[in-house]
Amino acid sequence: MKMHQCAVIFLLVLCASLSTDAQPADVRQRYEKFLKQHVYGNMNERICDREISKRHITQPNTDNGCKDVNTFILANKDTVKAVCTGGGTIYNKNKDLYMSTQPFAVVTCSLKSGARHPKCSYRGNKSTRKIVVGCEQGWPTHYDEGIIV
Repeated sequence: MKMHQCAVIFLLVLCASLSTDAQPADVRQRYEKFLKQHVYGNMNERICDREISKRHITQPNTDNGCKDVNTFILANKDTVKAVCTGGGTIYNKNKDLYMSTQPFAVVTCSLKSGARHPKCSYRGNKSTRKIVVGCEQGWPTHYDEGIIV
């Protein structure tokens, strides 16, 4: 009976390590940052200031500390992840960039002239485009650009 329990525990641990959420710590950190900066299904063009501030999105090593442009993908994380796992095509093999096969709604937040951290002020623009993301081991870790379709 003890052998059976050990086998069951071993199988549970093995299954957990092979689950879709299993990823190396360095990839997980970049994936979580990507989600925080670029994925928000309820985003709209009127709340750029609030969301960028709430998510602590900044651009270090700049004169004003504000990120010039930040794009939010209006989708859930699984839909965006699919771009790296069959829902996209290779865009630049050398950089592991994939372009989505389907267009996504996005909100692009552009910094208004003269804004300075912590009072970054943005103008939002909603559009539909195919997204290009950098993928590591099947996980999106970088928003590269959007291509208007």
